[in-house]
Amino acid sequence: MIQKTWYNLFRFFVKIGLFFYSKRILVSGEKNIPKKGAILFCANHPNGLIDPLIVTTNCRRESHYLVRAAAFKKPFIKKFLESLNLIPIYRIRDGSSQMAKNKEVFENCFEIFKRGETLLIYPEASHNRKRTIRNLSKGFTRIVFGALDKYPDLKISVIPVGLTYQNTSFYPSKVAIVFGKPIAVETFYKSNEITSSVNNLKDEVSKQLKKLSVHIPDDEKYCSILAKLNSLNVDFTNVDSINKIIESGNYPKLKKKHLNFIQLLYYIIILNSLIPFFIWRKASKKIDEIEFIDTFRFTFSLFAFPFFYVLQTWIIYLFFDWKIATCYLFTSIVIVLVYSKFSETNAEKT
Repeated sequence: MIQKTWYNLFRFFVKIGLFFYSKRILVSGEKNIPKKGAILFCANHPNGLIDPLIVTTNCRRESHYLVRAAAFKKPFIKKFLESLNLIPIYRIRDGSSQMAKNKEVFENCFEIFKRGETLLIYPEASHNRKRTIRNLSKGFTRIVFGALDKYPDLKISVIPVGLTYQNTSFYPSKVAIVFGKPIAVETFYKSNEITSSVNNLKDEVSKQLKKLSVHIPDDEKYCSILAKLNSLNVDFTNVDSINKIIESGNYPKLKKKHLNFIQLLYYIIILNSLIPFFIWRKASKKIDEIEFIDTFRFTFSLFAFPFFYVLQTWIIYLFFDWKIATCYLFTSIVIVLVYSKFSETNAEKT
């Protein structure tokens, strides 16, 4: 009970942070999620560790998550991550001796399904901001089929989850989450035809993901299609519309850009947050993967900016009174919120 309360409190805290960090999080397909029973959520993975945060704070089911084992190296961090239902998964690059630990991880997953709980996994096996659904690994099929081997009467649903960002490295974030239709695992599993069972399930999940997120086929036309869409500054979070444009080749007309006076608030925010702003500017230069920019910026903002505003509020209170201090804090929060919700979130530059 204590762990569940802690999980829900932390999820609520993150959800509030994402509300301020995001211009819009558009969620659809929630009706496809059963209220009870074992579920494996299979999501595409364009944007680092912020992907599971966005999915879990916009899904009514409490979930467990398979993440890179490298994140569990330090004991304190390991304990913290495990308290939030994160489970380490080992890859070949972690060493062959470490890979043997996955047997215990899979057994843990089987028990999660047996309890009628849910698991979130990224079958592409790595993050990549490329707007295409990559080849899926067979790891997720081993988990669900292994659970059926152990518990033949178990009912497991696989639900594909499409994530599409307007710009994966841009603040404020703008993202569409689309939950697909449940796939009954038992209808795909034939113990005497395991190879075809794996391929058929992978194909079904891949087919749905290509509809649930913006998918540009990874061929010789990929770069030209992406450049055209970016030049038109389309709204990628209108997933169905963009996929129809990609399929038909009928591109919309370029819309005229309008002056956005909300941008002025950005400079006010910087002036009001000089210390955390310069700390972030220096720290961000050490991030070597663009897919991690949103993750680190959101995490830093979630803790640093509230702390700094409260500190400044206290200082103002010491020099003036609580009314002026409260007015300052309220104004600071409103400015950030207005900027996040009304500033422009453009497509990527190519």
